[in-house]
Amino acid sequence: MSLLSVLSLCVEYQSARGTVRAVDDVSFDLDAGETLGLVGESGCGKSTLGKAIMRLVPSCDGLAILDGQNLTEMPDRALKAARRKIQMIFQDPYSSLNPRHDVGTIVGQPLSVAGWSRRDIRDRVAELLGQVGLPAEAARRYPHEFSGGQRQRIGIARALALGPKVIICDEPVSALDVSVRAQVINLLEDLQQATGVSYLFISHDLSVVEHISDRLIVMYLGRIVESGRSEEIWQQPAHPYTHALLAAAPVADPRLRGRTRSLLQGELPSPLNPPPGCSFNTRCPMARERCRQERPVLRSVAGGRMVACHYDLLEQPAALPPAMSVAS
Repeated sequence: MSLLSVLSLCVEYQSARGTVRAVDDVSFDLDAGETLGLVGESGCGKSTLGKAIMRLVPSCDGLAILDGQNLTEMPDRALKAARRKIQMIFQDPYSSLNPRHDVGTIVGQPLSVAGWSRRDIRDRVAELLGQVGLPAEAARRYPHEFSGGQRQRIGIARALALGPKVIICDEPVSALDVSVRAQVINLLEDLQQATGVSYLFISHDLSVVEHISDRLIVMYLGRIVESGRSEEIWQQPAHPYTHALLAAAPVADPRLRGRTRSLLQGELPSPLNPPPGCSFNTRCPMARERCRQERPVLRSVAGGRMVACHYDLLEQPAALPPAMSVAS
């Protein structure tokens, strides 16, 4: 049985211009000790999905089941207790920490809410700061006295306070300098080895996700278009959108700069008015009439991969038109 199961989860927002379905029928499983990467363009619903699992935003349909408990239908009092098992690291280390509280108060707040004594909180905060590479005396200082990378370490310590089984990492390194990102990623990996915690790792930085994730989910306009083992997707993407994402990523190795990449035509459709059929059909070089009329379902393909495409690249590896492939 999976540690976290998300089943047909949907999230809608109401605006003056209409209804936006930010997350549309998303399902996946997360196992104990696993890192599941979640990638896609800005606005595809990644962060909204993470917040919906945490019940920070309401879902309009579907379920999120953590360790056998249904988070989506749980009363507030029970949810408070269940959140000891699932925590979140937020994207911006500058706005996610209260500037009026010292670090000891920030990291110890989950423990205080859980009813720990002051002495036990003090000892646990010192232990947590040590785990994330900060000295015990940092507890007496305030967020503005720390760098961005150090602030994110404080956020990680807070997420670890109650010993959760799952941590949702919402773009945890995107606001950090490149030189600091590797340090934070290595810290997350070390903590996972030490505690066995599972990560849902949300990011648009493909190089980071490739490094840390065991499995990968690719989202487009609120829906999953591909999922599978990370190394398999990186070696041979099955969905044309995944192919374009990977091909567009910068490559440091000059030997690989001559590879081909597919160029996407057109703009990302408005989520207020998504196109009929496959949501990617307006930009897809493989799109045919069926794609413009019939929405593809997420189906199993070779090797246990899941893909939402009528004509995936595993079945038709040469399907990308030559005009859509150019040298990097």
